[in-house]
Amino acid sequence: MTEVLASAVGRGSQQEILRSLFERSGLCMARLDSGFRLVEVNAEFSEQFGCRPAELGGRSFGDLLHADAQTLVSRQFSRLLDDQEARFTEPMIAFRQKDSTVFSGELTGFTVCAHGGEGLMALLCPETGSRQDPSPTPHRLVLTDIEARILEGVAVGMSTVNLASTLYLSRGGIGYHVDTLMRKLKVKNRPAAVAKAYAIGLISPGWPPRVDTD
Repeated sequence: MTEVLASAVGRGSQQEILRSLFERSGLCMARLDSGFRLVEVNAEFSEQFGCRPAELGGRSFGDLLHADAQTLVSRQFSRLLDDQEARFTEPMIAFRQKDSTVFSGELTGFTVCAHGGEGLMALLCPETGSRQDPSPTPHRLVLTDIEARILEGVAVGMSTVNLASTLYLSRGGIGYHVDTLMRKLKVKNRPAAVAKAYAIGLISPGWPPRVDTD
């Protein structure tokens, strides 16, 4: 079934999906190079640090961290580059805003296939308003088989109509399962669902996107 989903769109769609996550997910996201420099940040990320996106381009990611967190985060990103792990999550990292104000947040780093090679992504969830929900964390979610297939389809950019045709469901059925996925992941739109799924390990790194059966 995964192969059928993957064949529905071209391989070039991965770049479109990545762009959609940056522009529409509503999450604080940044793309890094192998030297941990900021290649690209979205508006939510730059606003969190009181900057314009252009002000952050080319800066070291470590410049945004409190001194106590720099070594730990650098080590974690190095492990990603060395393929020792596909992602990491640090639940409490101290960051510094433009005016030197310090705030805490959850930092997730993971690898993506971008521009013909492997790149680094950083997902930041500021503590205020994002860690007050006492319900179980998303990485403990259990998806049904149909939810997993739909998530894979959404990750490659399939429309509701294409998903319905491929999975032999009605459009309303697809909409119901997509809404269920978004509630489980605690997000408001499809790009955010894909970004969250990548960040917490529901989707394994690589292309085409595959839901981790573990």
